[in-house]
Amino acid sequence: MSRPVGSRRMLATLALCMLAAPSVHANDTTAVLGSGGLVFTRSDTIRMVREDLYISPTRVTVDYVYRNDSNEPFSTIVAFPMPRIGGDPYSMADIPDQESDNFMGFSVTQDGKSITPNLQQRALLKGIDFTAELQAHGVPLQPFAEATSAALRAVSPDVLSRWESQGLIINMAYAENGAPPPDYYPAWELDAVYWWETTFPPGKDVAVSHAYRPSVGGTVAMVFIQDGKPTEAYAEYKERYCIDDDFMKLAARLEKNQNFETGNVYFERWLSYILTTGANWAGPIENFKLTVDKEHEKNYISFCGEGVRKVGPTTFEMTATDFYPQRDLDLLLIVPVNY
Repeated sequence: MSRPVGSRRMLATLALCMLAAPSVHANDTTAVLGSGGLVFTRSDTIRMVREDLYISPTRVTVDYVYRNDSNEPFSTIVAFPMPRIGGDPYSMADIPDQESDNFMGFSVTQDGKSITPNLQQRALLKGIDFTAELQAHGVPLQPFAEATSAALRAVSPDVLSRWESQGLIINMAYAENGAPPPDYYPAWELDAVYWWETTFPPGKDVAVSHAYRPSVGGTVAMVFIQDGKPTEAYAEYKERYCIDDDFMKLAARLEKNQNFETGNVYFERWLSYILTTGANWAGPIENFKLTVDKEHEKNYISFCGEGVRKVGPTTFEMTATDFYPQRDLDLLLIVPVNY
């Protein structure tokens, strides 16, 4: 296992060959409904007393405890933004239920009672909102849904040509000879936010829990290393996932020993969780606990954290008091094709 270097910010390059693990998700935040959709705000009334976050490639659960320190009930919209999906038709993405609006099976309870959240979705390309444009032509916003591909095939050629020139879609058609019929795939990102209205009673703890299956992205190779050396993507990976020299040595060894005929091949998987919205409540998160489960002993993982400890064959834990999240959580997994 890769360890923190000195007392510097932390790693968790948790790459254990003999231990067994192969995107997510976000902290709650208060919000208001503006003319362009949800606008996230800051609450000076409600404290986040506790957050217990469990994240794995197949399951994410989050348990919160909030407290209203005022003498009056506080009503607000609570929003849970999800990491964006799509944007690159060449990348892989594991979408739990591609044809459903609630494609991650998101559920929420407050004080043990189930809540049916609202869902806001937007189609974004380089920060520009194309939601209304797509909906006007009957195109669903979920970029990986078969219904979306079918709807694109029904759009008029002149509109498709305009969308292609804008970069909203990409023609993936290929033929060695001649010009094949166009085969358009979405290039936009889906921005999804679950939200609901609630009231926090004065001086009382309120327990909120979420659960869902994350969307896991990935590639069919290791992008940050080639022939045992860092690629152009290495600097970004080092910053985003806190990969260190030990992790690079591990990746180089795995790459060198790859054998496509025997199936001894490793590829990347990515998971993300939006932590920074947890700073929108009054003060820091008083008690924060993160549990990362890589799920399989032949998987390897790297992510950023402070004081990360191995607490099980595939699990790692970080705890903090008065925690102020300054960056989101990004997990890099190196996963064998065949276990």
